[in-house]
Amino acid sequence: CVTRPFGDLFLEPPRNGLNRPKAMRGEGVKMVNMGQLFAHPRLRNIPMERVPLSKVEVEKFLLKKGDLLFARQSLVLEGAVKCSIFLEDNEPVTFESHVTRVRLDPQKADPLFYYYYFRSYEGRAAIWSIVEQGAGASGIRARDLATISVLWRPLSEQRAIAHILGTLDDKSELLRRMSETLEEMARAIFKAWFVDFVPVRAKMEGRWQRGQSLPGLPAHLYDLFPGRLVGSEMGEIPEGWEAARFGDVAVHLRDSENPQQSPDAMFCHFSIPAFDEWRWPKMELGAGIKSQKWRLPPGVVLFSKLNREIERAWLVDVQPRERSVCHQRAQPNAILRLSVVRPPDSLAASFEGLVGSLLERALSCSRESCTLSGLRDALLPKLVSGALRVSHVQESVERIAS
Repeated sequence: CVTRPFGDLFLEPPRNGLNRPKAMRGEGVKMVNMGQLFAHPRLRNIPMERVPLSKVEVEKFLLKKGDLLFARQSLVLEGAVKCSIFLEDNEPVTFESHVTRVRLDPQKADPLFYYYYFRSYEGRAAIWSIVEQGAGASGIRARDLATISVLWRPLSEQRAIAHILGTLDDKSELLRRMSETLEEMARAIFKAWFVDFVPVRAKMEGRWQRGQSLPGLPAHLYDLFPGRLVGSEMGEIPEGWEAARFGDVAVHLRDSENPQQSPDAMFCHFSIPAFDEWRWPKMELGAGIKSQKWRLPPGVVLFSKLNREIERAWLVDVQPRERSVCHQRAQPNAILRLSVVRPPDSLAASFEGLVGSLLERALSCSRESCTLSGLRDALLPKLVSGALRVSHVQESVERIAS
């Protein structure tokens, strides 16, 4: 393999980003921070913080398509070799001081190829060679990036490899977005029906008539919803519905063990009563793991006992007074005491029929996305190293991703 100093491929010297204190953030130009760098390896039209930029800073610190972004510092060694690539955005974007920008000469190097190169073991090892480990953190200096030796392939080969891997990632991202959209649709229907009671209010206000269809409300569902709200311990709820506790509709399944004997990784398992008599076989979770887990049937709901983001994960639509019981460490009994609205079984079945198909499609998209990502990970080291020729896989990848 032919190697070259990474600096030979630069169009301009590496540059560290802008230092903007919290007080200055809020308006202005979008700015890539460390959070986005780790969450989005390929940066394309994502939400970001905003900061003001002067005219001089606009000239020096705006990103261009193909810019490579390196994490300057991390609490762990793996983070110090993190590389992302800026693909595009609908508006100008800059980057913060903990990030180093490398802009490659397009006549010498394809930036997407080197983004994938730095995802391979060889590429990460090249950056590890310049990582400095200090008290509690690891980091790199921008000027040292020019000194590392990187694999060099003819530009035409770089572009072909980048195209193959990028095609897989593009399709994977598309499927992931489709999955997220379908989940959002399902969540929106749930919120409309069982939190905001939109169908009931539409009937009360005369906006939904028998035989009429509204968005998310097919005409055949009309008779399943009552025409008024009544008072309850939870406030106003649809007439004929019940104010209940989560424990009235779910049971706590205690027959589970943590494979690594760590309470931080324990899960609370809940199931609807129909599964009470289910006898689940135990299964090994992997070589070297002595303890076992229970196999879960479809429909079981899992809650993390330790999750600071639990409000976002599940309780986003629960009344504020109920959220405190699940702050940071959620106890099973506290979850079972949560107040819930219990609709008639016929309505719940209709909801499952409508939303179940959306979630099945979302799951299918998610599975296919994971398959493509796995294929990319398998091909990446072989293509980058030359162990696998582009001509051997290009047609197959194009067919898979079409």
